[in-house]
Amino acid sequence: MSTPATVAVPPESQRLRDVAFLFLRLGFTAFGGPAAHIALMEDETVTRHKWLSRDEFLDLLGIANLLPGPSSSEMAIYLGFQRAGWPGLILGGVCFVLPAALLAGLIAWVYLRYGSLPQATGMLYAIRPVIVVVVLQALLRLGKTALKTSLLGVLAVCAVLLSLFGVGPVWILLLSGVLSVLIQQGRRWRQAVVFFPFFAAPVAAVTQVTLGSLFLVFLKLGSVVFGSGYVLLAFLRSDLVVRLHWLTEKQLLDAVAVGQITPGPVFTTATFIGYLLAGPKGAAVATVGIFLPAFLLVAVTGPWVFQLRKSTLASAILDGINAASLGLMAAVTLYLARTALVDVATVLAVIVGAVLLFRYRINSGWLILGAAILGVLFGHTP
Repeated sequence: MSTPATVAVPPESQRLRDVAFLFLRLGFTAFGGPAAHIALMEDETVTRHKWLSRDEFLDLLGIANLLPGPSSSEMAIYLGFQRAGWPGLILGGVCFVLPAALLAGLIAWVYLRYGSLPQATGMLYAIRPVIVVVVLQALLRLGKTALKTSLLGVLAVCAVLLSLFGVGPVWILLLSGVLSVLIQQGRRWRQAVVFFPFFAAPVAAVTQVTLGSLFLVFLKLGSVVFGSGYVLLAFLRSDLVVRLHWLTEKQLLDAVAVGQITPGPVFTTATFIGYLLAGPKGAAVATVGIFLPAFLLVAVTGPWVFQLRKSTLASAILDGINAASLGLMAAVTLYLARTALVDVATVLAVIVGAVLLFRYRINSGWLILGAAILGVLFGHTP
């Protein structure tokens, strides 16, 4: 007869299998963005499998929101750690990220081989306006949560203006975080500067793509992007389109579309871009670079997650960063719209997409898939 303790605490091998099975399944099926991913994880780990309590889940979610990087991927890493220790930390994150990365790499291969065909061109032409609406929806939804005071609204507007005038997104986030602490915490601003040591080392501009430079660019992105995965767009555009000239505006939009139509974290957009720039090795290097900080940050914060969760200083910094992140999202939405809205048909696509998303709450993944099908069926060369 088995003991209660054996039932309550399965062997390590079983716990590792639990982690691998759950996050592989979510990696293949979790469409809808970070909010949907978090909801699915809560249902699986708290309600169905009872790996932890709801309060414990909320504590982990709170600290994940305080860290840079993809919050849903960080939750997978945290939950893997809670279930199966250090091996679970690695397994949970890898199993959640790997399916989307493989799909993004496959799509990149198809894109490079067939992207100039009329069907593929028509598909991308139809998807781009819908991406603008999807990003706008995320911007409005996140704004309701992040812009809790008029001060934070002002910081968001300032971030839009600074971005439009060419200020780098890293420095916009840094400035907004420090200002938020100055106002909310008084003279404790010096601690805020300590919180951002990695901001002071931007990657030097280069003109040639190498595996080393590709890794450093995406390592920096994984270390400084706060908020939704959509904020990544502002950083991608600033680094890869404006500063390094590795991508065009249209290629960036296409990369965003891939991040939307694949399950799992939006950050696997990096896999697609890495493949475009340097083939399979580039895809692997970019993926490792952008997700590595998430694994390291979870490993460092895991033992004292609850203390950091209650830090008023960290909360003040996060308020400012989230406000600036929304401003960056708004600025990049303007740039994306300028590239995507090229004629009457694309304007109509934005209007129809907005009605379906905002009025009928169609899942964004289905909307993008529908646009892709229409683009393939009718074809178009913009």
